[in-house]
Amino acid sequence: MSDLEIGDLFAILEKSTDSAPERSDKGEKTVTEVLEKKSRKRTRAEEMGEKQRSISISEFFAKNKQLLGFDSPVRALMTTVKEAVDNSLDACEEAHILPTIMVEIEQLNEERLRVAIQDNGPGIVKAQVPRIFGQLLYGSKFHSLKQSRGQQGIGISAAGMYSQLTTGKTVKITSRIGPEHPAHHFELLLDLQKNKPNVVKDLIVDWEEPHGTRVELEIAGQYKSGRHSVDEYLGQTAVANPHAEIFYINPKMEKMHFPRVSQALPREPKSVKPHPHGIELGLFIKMIRESAAKKVGSFLQHEFSRVTPKIAETICNGAGVDVKKRPTRLSAEEIEMIHKEMGLVKIMAPTSDSIVPIGEILLRRGLARQVSGAEFYVSKSRPPKVYRGNPFIVETAIAYGGELRGNLEHGDMDDLSIAGVYLDPEKTISAALLDLPGFTRKKVTDLCDRCNIGTRTRVKNLEIEELESLRHSYNDFVKKEANSSPAQIIRLANRVPLLYQLKACAISKSVMDINWRRYNINQPKGGYPQGPLIIMVHLASVWVPFTSESKEAVAHFPEIIEEIKLSLQECGRELGNYLSKKVKLRAAQERKDIFVRYSTELARALANITGDDLEEIDGYIKTAMENFTTANYEMEKPALEEDAVSVEKWESDGDDGDDLPEQSNSGTENDEEGEE
Repeated sequence: MSDLEIGDLFAILEKSTDSAPERSDKGEKTVTEVLEKKSRKRTRAEEMGEKQRSISISEFFAKNKQLLGFDSPVRALMTTVKEAVDNSLDACEEAHILPTIMVEIEQLNEERLRVAIQDNGPGIVKAQVPRIFGQLLYGSKFHSLKQSRGQQGIGISAAGMYSQLTTGKTVKITSRIGPEHPAHHFELLLDLQKNKPNVVKDLIVDWEEPHGTRVELEIAGQYKSGRHSVDEYLGQTAVANPHAEIFYINPKMEKMHFPRVSQALPREPKSVKPHPHGIELGLFIKMIRESAAKKVGSFLQHEFSRVTPKIAETICNGAGVDVKKRPTRLSAEEIEMIHKEMGLVKIMAPTSDSIVPIGEILLRRGLARQVSGAEFYVSKSRPPKVYRGNPFIVETAIAYGGELRGNLEHGDMDDLSIAGVYLDPEKTISAALLDLPGFTRKKVTDLCDRCNIGTRTRVKNLEIEELESLRHSYNDFVKKEANSSPAQIIRLANRVPLLYQLKACAISKSVMDINWRRYNINQPKGGYPQGPLIIMVHLASVWVPFTSESKEAVAHFPEIIEEIKLSLQECGRELGNYLSKKVKLRAAQERKDIFVRYSTELARALANITGDDLEEIDGYIKTAMENFTTANYEMEKPALEEDAVSVEKWESDGDDGDDLPEQSNSGTENDEEGEE
């Protein structure tokens, strides 16, 4: 009776009489029926409670593998290669070894691929191999505040899980830690229920490599060339990691080589404490409750970077808290006041020891190596900033004009590819050309008409001359469309390319928020800049705030967006100056041409007036004109060619880029202020 709600009982009593306890014709309930209904509800709740159980992280991601980037066959291949290459680069850099990485992709059938990635890193000790490749959320970087590609300990083990789910095959690992040690070969499966590795094979094998690791996986995937492909990823990886050498064999048995641009390893990042600015209140409370410090002042100095005794005292005084009070005895109000005061006190910017930027010179050098033929290059690095207590650095680079051919050069005259996109030999030329970036059916028809090729002709039936004609016509089309085509945006986070989720990324938002028209670049309202332009943005941080576990887009933190915009504006100002000078030089050349056209008539008129010799006057005019135009041209031209000449010098003299420039604090003003 106690479980019966008072409102229910009162309603029943109002509708009931002493002489008629049974159900009325209107469907009114009796007290007994209500109690029985309450009893049934309670029984169901107990039954539901018995069904509740915990699940392992591997079970969760096995059912939600799209969260890790395995949502399509094409992207699954991309994610598998990306996670293995990232691990190889991290391992080599941590061991102070110049990375040499080999990537092989073999087509087994229409739906299956064999992926192998090998590096010359330090290798992995035998006891750790099963856990690294067969257990999710196992790694060494999660609790360390320093820059690294891997963060969560999910990537390579998730690739093994995907391989197991789609093909049922084991992950094969061969690793050796030194010439004096044997090479160990493992074959693993992941126990999804327990999130633990099952070792199928553990052998000692002969391996010619003195040290390193090789991983082989068989996955359900699909290879495609062009944008968002493994080819594109490795090309951008070479730009972001100029110290790495990459050998690549794709399923078409094409061999690609990305040589080192620098012989110097990046410096090793150091672990740091979080910065007081931007630290979240919940995390701050957790740090206080877990601290062993005996005084609030000591806690602030030891748990945060850039906090001196004087700053700690200033924070405590502003919050009205005794600097000698025990942290564990602080009330909730006092903790909140200290947290608020930390954000108000002026504290030195975070140290950059934990972050390893690419550097302005190497960033521009790597971009010029992979994106050849541009007429102008510029790059900028910003000083360190903080979001949520985590230091970060933004770097940007721009390549403009010339023969921008993209990040990779593909397509020999005897294969079936155009602009790096492989044409399916079984498709008609009309259907195959639709795979080219930016192509519509109308553009395909125009291209075929220009080359006198029928749209229903099979690709496999094309002659070499016809394919060559298609390539040239496509290149002409791209050049004509360059000024109205969106700029290519290369996004990097901790030296890792981000190829997917462009619109969801803070980097893309920052590019769109800038008014590029003030730098003489076309831009539709609310869109990306247009023209022969490549924009590269690199975010280096101890903890990159990705939007999901697939690590394909940066979250929209205001501090990050602001820094990206400021860095791009610095590059934009130099690009705008270059384009303005280019316009002035073109106008000067046009004036010179007009003067040359009428110089003979001028000389004849002067000869008639003065009575001097016509040829002598004409010679004086031409000499004066050449001296004037040469002097003006020499004042302007070096500024236009400075970056291009520097790039050619890097290519020829083998400079390793050790002498990096000091970071500049210029450009902190916002170019968007005062815009209409």
